[in-house]
Amino acid sequence: MGTGVSNALAADVTLARAVDDYLATLGGAEQANTRRQYGRILRRLVLEFGADTAPSEVDPDRFANWFASQWGQRSPSTWNVSLDAVMSAEAYWQRQGWLGDDFSWMLKRRKPRPDHTRALTRAAVEQLLTREDIPLRERAFWSLLYETAARAEEVLALDIEDLDRPGRTASVRRKGGADIITWQARTAKLLPRLIGGRTSGPLFVTSRKARVELPAAHLDERGRGRLSYQQAEALFKEASGGATLHQLRHSKLTHQAEDGYPLPVLMELSGPMSVRSLAKYARISAEAQERRQAEPDPPGDGR
Repeated sequence: MGTGVSNALAADVTLARAVDDYLATLGGAEQANTRRQYGRILRRLVLEFGADTAPSEVDPDRFANWFASQWGQRSPSTWNVSLDAVMSAEAYWQRQGWLGDDFSWMLKRRKPRPDHTRALTRAAVEQLLTREDIPLRERAFWSLLYETAARAEEVLALDIEDLDRPGRTASVRRKGGADIITWQARTAKLLPRLIGGRTSGPLFVTSRKARVELPAAHLDERGRGRLSYQQAEALFKEASGGATLHQLRHSKLTHQAEDGYPLPVLMELSGPMSVRSLAKYARISAEAQERRQAEPDPPGDGR
């Protein structure tokens, strides 16, 4: 059964012509990528249902089955883009009187999978760093990671002797050699509580004595081993709902970029990194874009 339309001319408009006419509306230079992408999807529609078929004759059940066979196993973003192409064309065809009801009505856009490569919101970071049910070690570790934008491996390798607590700095070992990281007030308050009376050994250690023999450099004065990356990552994922330790570093660099810090400052904060790689971190987040859109317009005459 088709998607009947009252306009008698609709049956004279073929799917091939309808697709061509729609794509012609995407003629701007800024729409070139959309035109190419939508064109590939819509021409597959023409191949499946026939160039001489009218848009109003496309059966919704058959379309839903065909669409699922083409994009059902693809990522939510690919599914959504493909469906957007069809729905956008349908809307144009309806305005021309070539189509009545959508033949895609049985399909819905899919919720994108969480992207664990992106920055966390400031609110999410603050919530993690202030949760009272999180042990002191984790809060100190996460705070130090975020405030310094250091890599987790670099921070886990720190020994108490590496710290300059009055100066809020520490020397870390990086690919290019030694480097200095700097933290802020929150970490400065947590570190003394974490360290207690210890004077040497790993800064972040396990809760119990090591069960296997470890080099002395990886043990503290009580025989506890250096906290491993695997354990630290697992604890953070559990507390954050799946985020990664790397996202704390990413978040700090993104938030600094949003606050207007220049590129040289960001490069100093990030450590050895190419400008091209840093650009991925310094993108303005959706959170920041929403804040800017919520700001009142500057005074003016409204023209």
